[in-house]
Amino acid sequence: MTEASGQIVVLTGAAGGMGRAITKALLESGRRVVLVDRDAKALQELAATAGDAMFPIQLDVSDAQAVDRLPEAIPAHFNPVEILINNAGHDIGGRTRFDVGSADDWSNIIQTNLIGLMRVTHALLPDMVRRNAGHIVNISSINAVRIIPDMAAYSTSKAGVHMFTETLRGELADTAIRVTELQPGLTRTNIILTRYRGDKQREKDYFDQFRMALEPADIARSIVFALDQPAHVQIAELMILPVNRY
Repeated sequence: MTEASGQIVVLTGAAGGMGRAITKALLESGRRVVLVDRDAKALQELAATAGDAMFPIQLDVSDAQAVDRLPEAIPAHFNPVEILINNAGHDIGGRTRFDVGSADDWSNIIQTNLIGLMRVTHALLPDMVRRNAGHIVNISSINAVRIIPDMAAYSTSKAGVHMFTETLRGELADTAIRVTELQPGLTRTNIILTRYRGDKQREKDYFDQFRMALEPADIARSIVFALDQPAHVQIAELMILPVNRY
């Protein structure tokens, strides 16, 4: 029996490509997962694959009132929450120059990727503080620290996640709570397909520009690595790139 066995994880964006890979890695490590996603159908399909080890909650992280009710929606047998993985995010309408893109698209990206992440953290963190135990993992991006043209809103949201994570780690320095940020590079997830609103040819053309990309399983494996460190070890920041990127 490992220390990870039976640990409860709340994972947002659980039903997407990255979320599914993270869920699989968490289950294989012996953890149990509260799956949070706004896509009800995909969520139920995922939850049906592992029975009692998963519990689904349909939730849009940009819905402030619903996020505030999240702790009450988690059943007693999936408490206490020991790990929060903030994975939900999108770039719908992205890869467009800022002045010609939609202000509504830009706002929606910020609301989900940054504000939603902060709200979910705010909902679940107080119990971790009371117990003086827990681990928060925020999925950021290489965009948080590097300028990529035509991605102003997405990059701003991820830069916000980076600074929020850094500040939160400082605020919690006197506790036993660990705070980790992952900064993935180009990864083959459905975020590109949703960016282009389901246009598969544009998705293919985008990935065809690059010689190599990460797979969701690469990010999932890195998360488990951070989680599995001894309690006194905190993986503060982890940048993950394909070998042909720099």
